Amino acid sequence: MTENVDVLLIGGGIMSATLGTLLKDLQPDLKIAVLERLSDVAQESSNAWNNAGTGHAALCELNYMPEGKDGSLDPAKAVAINEQFQQSRQLWASLVAEGVLDEPSTFINATPHMTFVRGEKDVAYLRKRYEVLKEQPLFAGIEYSEDSRVINQWAPLLMQKRLKKDEPFAATRVPAGTDVDFGSLTRQLFANLGEKGVEVATNHDVKKLKKQKDGSWEVSYRHVIGGTPGSINAKFVFVGAGGWALKLLQRSGIPEIKGYGVFPIGGQWLKTSNPDIVSKHRAKVYSQASVGAPPMSVPHLDTRVVDGEAALLFGPFATFSPKFLKNGSMLDIVTQVRPHNIFPMLKVAVDNPSLIKYLVSELLKTHAKKVDSLREFMPTAKDEDWELLDAGQRAQVMKRDKAKGGVLQFGTEVVTSADHSIAGLLGASPGASTAVSIMLGLIKECFPERMAEWEPRLRDLIPSYGETLNTRPEMARKELDATAHALAINP
Repeated sequence: MTENVDVLLIGGGIMSATLGTLLKDLQPDLKIAVLERLSDVAQESSNAWNNAGTGHAALCELNYMPEGKDGSLDPAKAVAINEQFQQSRQLWASLVAEGVLDEPSTFINATPHMTFVRGEKDVAYLRKRYEVLKEQPLFAGIEYSEDSRVINQWAPLLMQKRLKKDEPFAATRVPAGTDVDFGSLTRQLFANLGEKGVEVATNHDVKKLKKQKDGSWEVSYRHVIGGTPGSINAKFVFVGAGGWALKLLQRSGIPEIKGYGVFPIGGQWLKTSNPDIVSKHRAKVYSQASVGAPPMSVPHLDTRVVDGEAALLFGPFATFSPKFLKNGSMLDIVTQVRPHNIFPMLKVAVDNPSLIKYLVSELLKTHAKKVDSLREFMPTAKDEDWELLDAGQRAQVMKRDKAKGGVLQFGTEVVTSADHSIAGLLGASPGASTAVSIMLGLIKECFPERMAEWEPRLRDLIPSYGETLNTRPEMARKELDATAHALAINP
């Protein structure tokens, strides 16, 4: 017999966990189920070692504030990303207070966010960026220095034995940055959903999605162990399956997915757990991306705290696999092809030769060459202290574009059917950090008839819901202080 539910979440990552948590809180009588293909939740992009753990608030990431052709700098995107992360902080703070989440240190830790650049051009850019951002309320407390002694205090590993004394360099620092273990956060959210009667079914591989005459969806699956088939009927389906979201949305047959494809980019980190090295660096330090490199490949030297243990990561180094997930299929890149997305994907390939060249150069790098790249950040790095660690797969969105024919899009995008009965998330960073904002937008679009009833509770959970903090300096200061205290992330 086919089970009937109100909401079906496909995929056991941070997106499904966040959406399920919000919906179950807003309407406790909703019957919600979760299907996850792997043996546990948070095993793909949400896994702590598969992402950088950066609480993306645009404090240190230069790609959120590119320089215009006329040399101007517009902070709008950086501010928008920060606003979204503040909603995540507010929800997490509320869930900690209500006992949904454990001690904050189990999933979030204060970690300064820094940007470090070299060369006159990049120093001039960073100085200009600082002058613009220091006036923004959400960036209060940002610091700037070109003094090696000051930068050495902020992050000693950047300056020790740096030989080019006459080379211009500069850094910004925001003490209020964070390191987030999205794997732990995801597991805690699903555990709480389980306590509230939500069935989280692992080892269930979704095979087919079929629209029913009453507007609901029949979702067919197979048990990974044994191959037993089954099905579930849902009034609303969310596809939060990472790189496989495209494949599942294609199987649904909704016209809104036409023209979309994804380009998988893998990654590797250099990792060290050497306590002598780890103890000398407590920051996430970002720099400029290499020419032709995608934004997700911006080099950074990061403090990571996973399961209470600190380590350092450097990277990411791009790799290539045709798989859309770390545990995907070698045929993924081929089986996505449809008549409606062939041209946009070919156009992306033609228009991005620098990306292809970059990926080839990355694939040719040996362990020693990768440590050489690290030494540009950390001159004292030794090959034997660092091991290579495979990161997750990032399925970057390719889609039709009226002007260019096809474009490669970095970031995330929600695709929703016209009747709002099914939605899915495509894309990558800064997705996890902004999961709350993304899911709030999805709820508003897909459940418009319930928003009047739900909005008072949303404002309880997320005080800035429906407002912008950056335009209200006093409110911004108040909420930043409140969430920092609740999450124990005061710098």
